Amino acid sequence: MKTAVVTGAAGGIGSAVVRKLCSDGFRVYACCNKSIEKALHLGAELLSCEVVRFDLTKPEQISQALEKIEKEAGGVDLLVNNAGIAQQKLFTDISDEDWNAMIACDLSSVFHCCRAALPGMIRRKYGRIVNISSMWGQVGGSCEVHYSAAKAGVIGLTKALAKETALSGVTVNCVAPGVIDTPMMSSFSEADIAGICEEIPMGRLGTGAEVAAAVSFFASDGASYITGQVLGVNGGLVC
Repeated sequence: MKTAVVTGAAGGIGSAVVRKLCSDGFRVYACCNKSIEKALHLGAELLSCEVVRFDLTKPEQISQALEKIEKEAGGVDLLVNNAGIAQQKLFTDISDEDWNAMIACDLSSVFHCCRAALPGMIRRKYGRIVNISSMWGQVGGSCEVHYSAAKAGVIGLTKALAKETALSGVTVNCVAPGVIDTPMMSSFSEADIAGICEEIPMGRLGTGAEVAAAVSFFASDGASYITGQVLGVNGGLVC
């Protein structure tokens, strides 16, 4: 049984990814920090899911957690860097604290998780890394400059790392979701959501399961010759 590590596993997209990978036959380590109760509920529901708690903004905790998983599972075959935060603010209102928190969670955590997981993958000459970015990392989002910058950084990291690790049997790809129907959308009114859907060529929000399907593809043998790519799951909003 292959082993997968999924960060941000308790969220709308993260939990969908965990469910999909479990159904694909992976032993999944669902990683989270603040949403531990949701993660534990997910872990209790899925037999091949184990919950691990650590703070992604603390590199030493990442290293310790990944080292423990490596020893326990005999290696990490798939790393899904999904954890992230979002915030809407005018550029002139973004504080140093806002900027640093966004970069730490949405970009630096990807670097630290990859750094912790890669040695084992390279040693075994096999590995899959799937990073979750955003369509705003591709085109930029108004009032989300810090978020867009972090997610664009994830895309750059993906493309560069893919070139370094290809000969070692490790692929590195990226999924860039559009507007996905998750609990994060709860702050939007029905009118707001209807307006958003009017802008999406497919006329609706995406689902966590549709993002999870893209992750599953990159993790599959069918994607063995694909690396350094960005797959948009956005209903045609960004082409």
